[in-house]
Amino acid sequence: MINKCHVRVIIALAGCTALVLAATGTPAQARPRDPGRQTLPAGDGWGSATTGTTGGAAADAAHVYTVGTWAEFKAALNDGSTAPRIIRVKGVIDAAAEGCESFAVPGYDFDAYLRKYAPENWGYGTNLDAEADDSPEGLRRASAARQDAAVKADIPADTTLVGIGRNAGFRGAALQIKAVDNVIVRNLTFESPLDCFPQWDPTDTAVGSWNSEYDSAVVHGSTHVWLDHNTFTDGDHPDSSLPAYFGRIYEQHDGELDIVRGADYVTASWNVFTDHDKTILVGNSDSASTAAVDRGHLKVTFHHNLFSNLVERAPRVRFGQVDSYNNHFVAGDGFSYSYGIGMESRLVAEHNAFTLPGGISAATVLKKWKEAPLTARDNYVNGVATDLIAVHNAEFPAETLRSGAGWTPALRTHVDPPRAVPGIVDHRAGAGKVC
Repeated sequence: MINKCHVRVIIALAGCTALVLAATGTPAQARPRDPGRQTLPAGDGWGSATTGTTGGAAADAAHVYTVGTWAEFKAALNDGSTAPRIIRVKGVIDAAAEGCESFAVPGYDFDAYLRKYAPENWGYGTNLDAEADDSPEGLRRASAARQDAAVKADIPADTTLVGIGRNAGFRGAALQIKAVDNVIVRNLTFESPLDCFPQWDPTDTAVGSWNSEYDSAVVHGSTHVWLDHNTFTDGDHPDSSLPAYFGRIYEQHDGELDIVRGADYVTASWNVFTDHDKTILVGNSDSASTAAVDRGHLKVTFHHNLFSNLVERAPRVRFGQVDSYNNHFVAGDGFSYSYGIGMESRLVAEHNAFTLPGGISAATVLKKWKEAPLTARDNYVNGVATDLIAVHNAEFPAETLRSGAGWTPALRTHVDPPRAVPGIVDHRAGAGKVC
């Protein structure tokens, strides 16, 4: 008798097919072969709740676009219509192809900025917010505003963005899925945007810090969003390639994905998040004003994603009911933690696999930021079943975590055994592998 779990693994490794065997061994219903017409399956995470997520699957021929430049992409987004649309991305589109110099306003001089705000001249007691418009900081702000307008793109409701083939995506772009419903993003590689004009904040930590803008994608106050088979990476500009000024790394990256400001019903499946520091936020602040917006929202599912060579936030959670299962976490140099347990969060982390090199303790997978209970069950570290809460509490008794998120996920199409997850996810997650 053939073990059905083994059958599923073999099928997963064989690649995408029109028909796959379900867990029962019976044929599952065929889906449309055009990935731009595919919708989030019923029961597939929080994104399938209530009305479900269909994106632009119903688009007529007049609202199906193929784009190969940033200008063409922006035009397809802003065609004046509210009809469903499919935007097919061909090749790699660079949102900042002309370079940082093209955004700088007349008079901006980075060397002058460094001279004026050097700690030996400015100190650490005052931030730069009150600096005049004609100061080095004022000119930096104006230059940053030009980049902001250039690299951000607002995604309308009822839209599917889909890459064509194996090598489609964006470099230097910041997609804004903001205050809309029903968006699908699939089969795209996102190389993190570089902030050309980070701000020096002398008051951020005792020794100051450089702060940057721009996430590859932001889900801000939106509902029913499906992010599937994408790759998020720093690409040719990892943090290790960035210079340091005032003794601090000149940080030009923000996050890879943020889900914030009352966003709800989001499924992130079969993505690769790699080579990044602060990766994913679910809820971006502990403040009272943010809490008023986020409580009762931020319902997000992460499944079958590969989190590789990250430092932290995979994800960091505030307020949300987050279901994270069947993901593979591979730690590398600089690893800090995977799950951040934040304000009023209710994380369920089950059936995941963690690959940690020697010297990295399983106790660091979880990081407590605020008092909030979580469920962590049936997780494997280096092939061994591990109680993540117990090992964390044993090593960090001053940061004790409580077990029991208080809810049970119901929106899962199937669950793979965690020991099989590395083989399944590593072969099938990411751009270029969509069915």
